[in-house]
Amino acid sequence: MLKHPKKTCEMSEEECVLQPVYGRRALSEPVPKYELPEHEMAAQTAYELIHDELMLDGNARLNLATFVTTWMEPEAERLMTETFSKNMIDKDEYPQTAMIEERCISIVARLFNAPQDGNAIGASAIGSSEAIMLAGMALKWKWRQRRQSQEKPADRPNMVMGGNVQVVWEKFCRYWEVEPRYVPMERGRYIITPEEVLKLVDENTIGVVAILGTTYTGEFEPVEQVHDALVRQNADTGWEVPLHVDAASGGFVAPFLDPDLKWDFRLPLVKSINVSGHKYGLVYPGVGWVVWRDEAELPADLIFHVNYLGGDMPTFTLNFSRPGNQVVAQYYNFLRLGRLGYTRIMEAMRDTAMYLSSEVAKLGPFELISDGSAIPVFAFALKCCDHFTVFDLSEKLRERGWQVPAYTMPPNAEEVAVLRVCIREGFSRDMAEMFLADLRKAVEYFEKRPAYQPEQTVKRGKVYKHC
Repeated sequence: MLKHPKKTCEMSEEECVLQPVYGRRALSEPVPKYELPEHEMAAQTAYELIHDELMLDGNARLNLATFVTTWMEPEAERLMTETFSKNMIDKDEYPQTAMIEERCISIVARLFNAPQDGNAIGASAIGSSEAIMLAGMALKWKWRQRRQSQEKPADRPNMVMGGNVQVVWEKFCRYWEVEPRYVPMERGRYIITPEEVLKLVDENTIGVVAILGTTYTGEFEPVEQVHDALVRQNADTGWEVPLHVDAASGGFVAPFLDPDLKWDFRLPLVKSINVSGHKYGLVYPGVGWVVWRDEAELPADLIFHVNYLGGDMPTFTLNFSRPGNQVVAQYYNFLRLGRLGYTRIMEAMRDTAMYLSSEVAKLGPFELISDGSAIPVFAFALKCCDHFTVFDLSEKLRERGWQVPAYTMPPNAEEVAVLRVCIREGFSRDMAEMFLADLRKAVEYFEKRPAYQPEQTVKRGKVYKHC
């Protein structure tokens, strides 16, 4: 004899419909958090539970720590919603989305001045982290091919980069068994120099990495000077050490604010560039791009041809299935803004960053490490101060909702601790004024307190000073 399934709601369907959201039993009893609940619940109830829990997160618009876009136009959001379900990898099923991806790659390559007589190639990625992995693999494969053609050993590859690189470069070197060689930073210099780079390069160097917009300070590294130094060294030694530009943060800034700055494919040794669409490409996370100056720079044996869902699909990714909506949103921005629109937005953000940094400098206890004139990001440190540290200040600002990261500089400059502010689209001059007011109040709060006592210093951990 068939048994009826147990009712999952003790109330009638009508009572479930009429019951106010916060009067429902599901919202007055604990909900399992680490195992599946026994029964289902109303969609609105599930929504309210998760929505309320997420209120404990910080306000994304007040997050001055992240480079990642936190505001887009409603039309872009609508397009993203409409394309959530499109799998980017199913190029045969979604040929128009695949075509939009190709258009974006072409736009990025042209923006970075890829040779017009060449055949630039690229790929979309989840973000610059994946893009960097792909670019690093291509550098290693090309170096190995050169070594094998010369009948030389290819078992000791190394890569030269600054100690200020984002952690993904360290991951690449560890995962792909490449020796990382770090240009040491020092107090007052937080970027690489040509002289320091050449000290570390040898015949086993698969490539040198230069950063356009460092994570620590937002500064541009001297890409052209490093390039020219490598050209001379290669000519003297017979090596073929290439250059990769990590333009995750600056790739969508420099072409509009500093169009004459040579950092891209106008420099012959620049073989590949990565950029984050979800940073100053103005797209919600996560989308990144990697482009090579010519298809010859991407070894063919790294590209897989997959017979997938009805068609041959060449692919070079670390990820497989992912939604196409970020790529669509990037194309929306390209069409919507154009060169002039991007320029105006970048100018507005730079102006806000430079205004804010200049006002911070006027407050008295701070010294600027960078001023936001490269990308709209600046860092500042405390002058000698026994009353508080940048870590204290970061915590105090969080009381007002502002998320401002405090951190120490890279190895060899770790005694310097700074705060960093990222200005993004959606951060207005009025918000800048509100931030300044709260920063002033925080400084006044700490200045009224007595200096640290030794035992207090021990409890808080090491106090870093910039004297």
